Amino acid sequence: MTALFALATSLLWGLADFGGGLLSRRVPPLTVVVVSQTIAAVVLGAIVVATGGWSEADPRLWFAVAAGVVGPVAMLAFYKALALGPMGVVSPLGSLSVAVPVGIGLFLGERPGLPQIAGILVAIVGVVLAGGPQIKGAPVQRQAILLTLVAAFGFGTVMALISEASTTLTGLFLALFVQRVTNVAAGGAALYVSVRRGTPALPPEGFPYGSLPAFAFVGLADVAANGTYSLAAQHGPVTVAAVLASLYPVITALAARFMLGERLRPIQAAGAGLALAGTLLLATG
Repeated sequence: MTALFALATSLLWGLADFGGGLLSRRVPPLTVVVVSQTIAAVVLGAIVVATGGWSEADPRLWFAVAAGVVGPVAMLAFYKALALGPMGVVSPLGSLSVAVPVGIGLFLGERPGLPQIAGILVAIVGVVLAGGPQIKGAPVQRQAILLTLVAAFGFGTVMALISEASTTLTGLFLALFVQRVTNVAAGGAALYVSVRRGTPALPPEGFPYGSLPAFAFVGLADVAANGTYSLAAQHGPVTVAAVLASLYPVITALAARFMLGERLRPIQAAGAGLALAGTLLLATG
């Protein structure tokens, strides 16, 4: 079950990143974060009311609040890093988020077997290569590297926090709702400050109402990924769940290939193959 939930997390995060990246070409990234998370919060609020999730409220929800504060910071840093580019460096560096939950799992005493250790190493190398690292080309700005590392640490922290926010399904709905409300509050405050400083919140042509389904998809895919990761971490070793969940750059690259016609470079194809091999080792280890 751990492998299944973690792979679902990769699929959802990869598609959410792809959709968010497309939206950010037309709408300021911070606006994309706030709008998509607001839609997710509304949907989750309805689910919490329908399932009676309020009865699951306990001190563990502070983990969800913390994840909600860290999440927008990580997403904004990641989008800004992608804007500075090159994406072939930024994308695979973002997958270093796996270091946080894996480190916590090892600290707490998890000891994966040899096949799983091999799978972790192979999968991580595959993820980095699947991002298509630029060996030649334009130099990378230090700011882009710094922002990407901040984003990676933030994403990893969110993964670790949300896995501790609840131990039941209805409680998980409540935790994800609290996380999203905090996301919107933190992101909304940052957007307000940004606008006050003269940065437009919308493109010149106004809000793209026709893109609301895309905003909804990004927000709901992201929240579903957080949920499946939490389930993966609860059903098995965090070290395994975190590595499998970090395969999302492969999904993003494949989505760009099939939906935008972008061709995978040989290094990316090799990386995707290694990531698959690592996944099989982890799943069978």
